[in-house]
Amino acid sequence: MELNVFTMFLEAGLTIKGVILLLLVMSLYSWFIVFQKEVLYRKVRQASEEFKEQFWKSKNLAEAHKIAKQAELAPEAMVFRSAYQELQKLNKAQGGELRLENRLAGMEPLKRAASKSLAGEISRLGRSLPFLASTGSASPFIGLFGTVWGIMTSFHEIGVRGSASLAVVAPGVSEALVVTAAGLAVAIPAVVFYNYYTNKLVEIEGDSQAFATDFINLIERDFLTRPRTAETQE
Repeated sequence: MELNVFTMFLEAGLTIKGVILLLLVMSLYSWFIVFQKEVLYRKVRQASEEFKEQFWKSKNLAEAHKIAKQAELAPEAMVFRSAYQELQKLNKAQGGELRLENRLAGMEPLKRAASKSLAGEISRLGRSLPFLASTGSASPFIGLFGTVWGIMTSFHEIGVRGSASLAVVAPGVSEALVVTAAGLAVAIPAVVFYNYYTNKLVEIEGDSQAFATDFINLIERDFLTRPRTAETQE
């Protein structure tokens, strides 16, 4: 007999149909996440490269801030905007006349703002990836549940008919095994792409962290080498 999965699905019981439909929904949503992340990460990578190139060419922080407002997808731009806002608050609060120890203490809120912004951006970019991990781990067990249920149904049919011939057992067993195959077919791509995009996210985080470190060092050097008017007056 020719193996027809669609016909087997139509002839299956409600439990098997429910399991297959659940796997189908998980598979469709997993592939949606895959294509969404592919498009998003490409745009993020491009936006990050453009922002960093323009940032290091900017003449001052005010000009860089205008550039950052236009780079909505670049994590580095979000980190810069958060740190820049904190720097503006610090300058307004202190009036530019600080002792050295006060300047050092003033860098801590700026560093925390940059770290918090970076964490938020990475969390945003990593959204939906846990679903791929859950699909990869749960789908084989869901398929296995369908297989066990199908085999139980086959043995029940044997008991009802009082016959253990291959013609009685084979359809139910093959139907049950198809569910396991479906579970694996859903799980394998989900695991592969989860690992792939997790690595991509780690790369994005590393590049953003490197930019944040360079930017903080730049601000720190400028901030600490300003004329210390308060100390001079004393």
